[in-house]
Amino acid sequence: MSGKYLVTGGAGYVGSVVAQHLVEAGHEVTVLDNLSTGFREGVPAGAAFLEGDIRDAAKWLDASYDAVLHFAAFSQVGESVVKPEKYWDNNVGGTMALLAAMRDADVRKLVFSSTAATYGEPVSSPITESDPTAPTSPYGASKLAVDHMITGEAAAHGLGAVSLRYFNVAGAYATAAHGTFGERHDPESHLIPLVLQVAQGKREAISVFGDDYPTPDGTCVRDYIHVADLADAHLLALDAATPGEHLICNLGNGNGFSVREVIETVRQVTGHPIPEVVAGRRGGDPAVLVASAATAREKLNWNPTRADLAGIVADAWAFARQRG
Repeated sequence: MSGKYLVTGGAGYVGSVVAQHLVEAGHEVTVLDNLSTGFREGVPAGAAFLEGDIRDAAKWLDASYDAVLHFAAFSQVGESVVKPEKYWDNNVGGTMALLAAMRDADVRKLVFSSTAATYGEPVSSPITESDPTAPTSPYGASKLAVDHMITGEAAAHGLGAVSLRYFNVAGAYATAAHGTFGERHDPESHLIPLVLQVAQGKREAISVFGDDYPTPDGTCVRDYIHVADLADAHLLALDAATPGEHLICNLGNGNGFSVREVIETVRQVTGHPIPEVVAGRRGGDPAVLVASAATAREKLNWNPTRADLAGIVADAWAFARQRG
């Protein structure tokens, strides 16, 4: 059965792919984005577009909407350290206004884009939803604060909500009719697109931040999840959202790849040499971040099908070459 959904931040990387999946599934989709970090051309052709801030969602939100999928947030960890007020104001204050608009419009279903940054330094691996949350940046703290807000909203006002805590999202999603939706942050901070910039000649070398971690090759290990698998989880979460309950699920493949494994995979996929420069460790970088996605598999019936690192890199490489 088709539904009507508001996608906040739907002009960004993950939001645009989820919006496209919703359109393909036959749903009525409206994207709300202020384009501060998103791109107008990232909005799927089959979706309506509202240029505006989440604080103003009450202007457009009404009872005809079945749910909100909320991606609108600032997400640069480093920036959040030097400008914490920006992250509290937008990520927390903006979401508070959005929840109020949903309450007033009697829209009682929410899927929230959360993050593995809520856990901070992991106490065990793979990370489960019951592990302690101790974020090491204002970004992670702002996302955790929103999770707490949603828990209260569900208990007090009957909201049915699912928070999806992403690990390292990567890859791109190609469609025959609407082109490819991919990753293009400014500034770019994610490893795979940064290494691809080296392959394209846009960057001389890739910096490896620390090669003395207690891992097989000394570099950090991360869990990479294809953006299309991630989008599938959001559609399943819409069905799983239950009035009065707040479900939290990790999204990852449960497999870790080191920085050097990613770099070598890019070499193999692109056929380009990728010079490396070893730099010092970055503060707050855990040695290993790998998800247990057992809850998502059980509660959402979610099974990622694009876990191959070479395939993830190949999709991202196709998007990078398309953009030039």
